[in-house]
Amino acid sequence: MKRIFLTLFILGVFAGMVFTALHKNSSDTPSLTKLKEEYSAKRQPSVDHSLFPELKKKFKRPQDVTAACISCHNGRAAEVMHSNHWQFERTEYIVGKGIRAIGKRNILNNFCIGITTNEQSCTRCHAGYGYADTKAYFSDSLDVDCLACHDNSGTYAKMNEGAGMPDTSVNLTYVAQHVGKPTRSDCGACHFFGGGGNNVKHGDLEEALFDPTREVDVHMADDGVNMQCVDCHTAQKHQMLGKMYSVSSMNRNRVQCETCHGSLPHKDNVLNDHTLKVACQTCHIPEYAKVNPTKMFWDWSKAGKLKDGKPFELKDSNGTDIYMSIKGAFKWEKDVKPSYVWFNGTATHYLLGDRFDPSKPLDMNHLMGSYNDPDSKIYPVKIHIAKQIYDTQNDYLIQPKLYSAKKGDGGFWGDFNWERAAEVGMKAVNLPYSGHYGFTETRMYWPINHMVSPKEEAVQCGECHTRNDGRLADVGGFYMPGRDYNPWVERIGVGLMAITLGGVFMHGGARLVVSRKRKRNV
Repeated sequence: MKRIFLTLFILGVFAGMVFTALHKNSSDTPSLTKLKEEYSAKRQPSVDHSLFPELKKKFKRPQDVTAACISCHNGRAAEVMHSNHWQFERTEYIVGKGIRAIGKRNILNNFCIGITTNEQSCTRCHAGYGYADTKAYFSDSLDVDCLACHDNSGTYAKMNEGAGMPDTSVNLTYVAQHVGKPTRSDCGACHFFGGGGNNVKHGDLEEALFDPTREVDVHMADDGVNMQCVDCHTAQKHQMLGKMYSVSSMNRNRVQCETCHGSLPHKDNVLNDHTLKVACQTCHIPEYAKVNPTKMFWDWSKAGKLKDGKPFELKDSNGTDIYMSIKGAFKWEKDVKPSYVWFNGTATHYLLGDRFDPSKPLDMNHLMGSYNDPDSKIYPVKIHIAKQIYDTQNDYLIQPKLYSAKKGDGGFWGDFNWERAAEVGMKAVNLPYSGHYGFTETRMYWPINHMVSPKEEAVQCGECHTRNDGRLADVGGFYMPGRDYNPWVERIGVGLMAITLGGVFMHGGARLVVSRKRKRNV
């Protein structure tokens, strides 16, 4: 038996030496210097749009700007109208549901819940104009908002509750003459403020990324690589790489760290071995919400309280909202350690009308994956928890009408009446409302991909390989040295160590005996 263990051990050592030799210094990662050279140069538009006669006139309507744009850039509006920034749904395969058309029309979230009946407010960030009435809206190319993504003047802004129309203070002529490739300011104007405020949703996308330091994000920092969003989220015919798992289920057209850094990015082969099952983000984003807090809990059941018949707000010592009559109570966190899950790039989704068990927390977008899945890796996520309204008789979530153009129209933000908001909202989505509502716990999972730290601040070995509440304490399905304990594994390990030491002493003793015999014979 000892000979068998010894033979296996020697074979294992030999295999490890061969593997190490084959992979020694394997890395196709560009150096940081090369990345800086490629991305840090200030971009200049290839043409001066202020010289075009079509853009020198005074524009009365934003649609007139679009008409001027597509008079030269013909075909571009059609591309936008087939993109994710325009369409509110796409065809996807969802595990357990089959091939479905999904998007903001039929996927709910646990922030502002859903868009239907709330378009006037929600579509402020839509890449179009006047999306308050959905009838025939998506067919008019003049409603495409070119300026939202291509403004380089820094002066363009959308109107609050304006259904995507520009703010009245915007000088359309000036903006039209100063357009170019999308910048962080263009992308961040919408993506940093989703959910109703700075850093509400993602946790790793917020206004600090407009001009971050290297400690906040090595890729976007001026003293780092100084990359723009579109350097990773590239586009072909206005189809952007990258999609949010709040409204997407399939692992396609994704942005990957390996595109630039390669599959074996480290000089240390032990670290490279981890990349088989550990995502780059897991080690290189040790914390998110580094500058401003992010919302971690939203309690809609507390909404509707009034003071002297009027809505009110409460803020903490840092000026962060902790209660709003129109939205309820919140909990925020800063410098947050991510949660971790097995993830293979696919997700399920709760769709309007899906029945569920209200006695258990409801996953709005469950991320799929397991250790035994060859496509799965451990990823960092933000888990947002909420208490939101549901139909207690039909056991499905309610799409309430929230936005109020005027009092009495059923919008909760004006009437503060859940009964009426539920009735109007469910009628709009063509689902029965029983007349009975309650509040249930829901969860959403947001993969963390931004706020990459300098390599010196990467997660250290002992933060995971420990039995004392390590980062991966809740990630199951596999045995991890230092975290897990199995008596047989421990015994075998001790046995192998003993065999190794025994082999060393036997070899040394044998050499000593042979040496002495040679001396005697001499």
